[in-house]
Amino acid sequence: MLTEYALDVNAEINYAKKWALSRNPAYYNFENVGGDCTNFISQCLYAGGAAMNYTADTGWYYISPDNRAAAWTSVEYLYKFLLRNKNIGPFGEIIPLYDVKKGDIIQLGDGEKFYHDLLVVNVKDGIPHIAAHTYDAYDVPLFSYSYGKTRCIRIIGARSAKINA
Repeated sequence: MLTEYALDVNAEINYAKKWALSRNPAYYNFENVGGDCTNFISQCLYAGGAAMNYTADTGWYYISPDNRAAAWTSVEYLYKFLLRNKNIGPFGEIIPLYDVKKGDIIQLGDGEKFYHDLLVVNVKDGIPHIAAHTYDAYDVPLFSYSYGKTRCIRIIGARSAKINA
């Protein structure tokens, strides 16, 4: 049986504030092997209380650099996991850019491909301010980035296995 719960957005943002401009040594830095942005977003979600999903191939987890789900470190796989997840771990839905709020994820893209994940840490005068890795940033306005398109994901919550007492 699964239990649904809300993530702690303040814990996510506090984690982002602490680690956006540096690296948590508990996690490998993927910056030089494809980018660290999704790894950072996954860390933020985990810090907010999201349970890891250890399902082989389609889960969302990090044990080590060589033992992790693709969704932990890949923009496209994270997107698919969050929107399709019906099991343990975080889940979300697509929202319009004008509706983003703290704790939402913005993915940047060009053409057919999305290539960068950002965490919304604030919205000031209607402008999302983000935290990110690879191009390290904290509380930076979205318009400081160059991109062709966006897609935005609201994390609705997470699920964990219910333990019977």
